[in-house]
Amino acid sequence: MKQLVALDWGTSSLRAARLDAQGGVIEERSLPRGILTVPAGEFPKVFAEATAQWPADKDTLFLLSGMVGSRQGWKEAPYCPCPAGFGDIAAALAWVEPGRIAIVPGMSYEQEGVPDVMRGEETQVFGAMQLLGITKGLFVLPGTHSKWAHVSDGRIKSFSTFMTGEFYALLRQHSILSRTLPPEDGEIDVHAFERGVHYAMHTGNLMHTAFSVRALALFDKMAAAAMPSYLSGLVIGEELRSQHLSRIADPIVIVAGPGLSKRYELAMQLLDIPAKAVGAEATWRGLWGIAKGLEAA
Repeated sequence: MKQLVALDWGTSSLRAARLDAQGGVIEERSLPRGILTVPAGEFPKVFAEATAQWPADKDTLFLLSGMVGSRQGWKEAPYCPCPAGFGDIAAALAWVEPGRIAIVPGMSYEQEGVPDVMRGEETQVFGAMQLLGITKGLFVLPGTHSKWAHVSDGRIKSFSTFMTGEFYALLRQHSILSRTLPPEDGEIDVHAFERGVHYAMHTGNLMHTAFSVRALALFDKMAAAAMPSYLSGLVIGEELRSQHLSRIADPIVIVAGPGLSKRYELAMQLLDIPAKAVGAEATWRGLWGIAKGLEAA
């Protein structure tokens, strides 16, 4: 296989890595150059900055995933419809420079005539499958817009998006609740977080449970410093409640950085739901797997 340089280019940040023949990281870089910071026409310049002094000859393949393939990115990569696996993604790459620089397409899924989309998370799912040696499961990718992807036979069959992180930020900063919350989130208060998860699971409506943050403050039933953790538990609990996880027989995999992964693991432990966790390395392994599929095509 050609030398592989992988880029995870999102809305607010850019990560790049040189990978070895087994998909391991030789060297990694991170730049605060998400696509929203790149003026029109300057993607090649930022790309060159991110990969400076790395191999760049004809034997090097550059694979990019994330929002760099959106309409606001370097080049739009049309969505690949579900179901899809490594081979389908490799066949649908958007080539910036044929044979050398390609952008991984996002994925789309339509339910009841309403489309859902993701960019970058599909690569993480494929990478997590490779890291764990599995071909089926329910994969949760927490974030501003959390994704839940159903996988079988090594293919993403369907997925759904939950605006969990965005709802947390809206309630935290722009609702009446912001007046009772401290300026900073601080370290997670595990007891308060678990209390929020429990309340969300047993009450079952975020529009109702969210007001409990204010009510607890009015009656001095929770310290102000613990309330961001409680609110986090409410929104994550609402997300988990909608999944009916007790009915899921397939493995559940959390793909996230340590902070978010800890919260989802805590919530699932509280609910007696077994889950495995994979970190940011899933992106690199996913891009490596797509490169191998491209080579085999």
